[in-house]
Amino acid sequence: MLLIEVFLPRGVLCEEERQTLGRRLIDELMAQEDGHAIEIIDAQRTISQVLLHEPSTWVLGARPAADPADPPRYLVRVTVPASWRKEMAEHVVEIVTGVLAETERAAGRDPERVRREPHAIVLVDGITEGGVGIHGKAMSSMDLTEFVSRGYRDGASDRPEPVPAQGKLIDPICGMPVDFGDDTLTLVHDGVVYGFCHGLCRRAYADEHGLTLSREQPLTEP
Repeated sequence: MLLIEVFLPRGVLCEEERQTLGRRLIDELMAQEDGHAIEIIDAQRTISQVLLHEPSTWVLGARPAADPADPPRYLVRVTVPASWRKEMAEHVVEIVTGVLAETERAAGRDPERVRREPHAIVLVDGITEGGVGIHGKAMSSMDLTEFVSRGYRDGASDRPEPVPAQGKLIDPICGMPVDFGDDTLTLVHDGVVYGFCHGLCRRAYADEHGLTLSREQPLTEP
């Protein structure tokens, strides 16, 4: 995640509530439950930001115009690299909607309305390749993958070799367990089958070890 923008009506949340909402969005979207190693999560946090906007004018397309006393609407835009967008969209929408529901619950309003009514719209936008600048230079998707995974990869020699659960493989680039099957992205190196959560992780591993990528990779039981 690179940028999370939340648009909400003026005065709906106090400063403390806005801070809580922002922190909760980052915490939930970066939660370790997605399987990535803690080093990956920490690196992602360093480039993740939340901005809360309270527009001076907010016009809804619905007619008649909404009464200020009506439950507040939310518009959330989450910006990620374009190559990650499709894979992340469903997960992001679910998490963001859940956080908004908890925000409504804490404010004493009906938390389920953001799922029942179109009161929370989540847009997952993709930044075009090379459209992110960090360290004073434009970063490709591979550059970003390298940035967030470097700490985990550099520490590989200092920790025990992870033991995957039955039927799973451990992505050596980000530490994420992946299901082993016919559709799994894999590479074989020194007789060992490695699985990958994303094509960028697979490419990063291939580049690091001088391997040639092909569309078909042999699969053997892990």
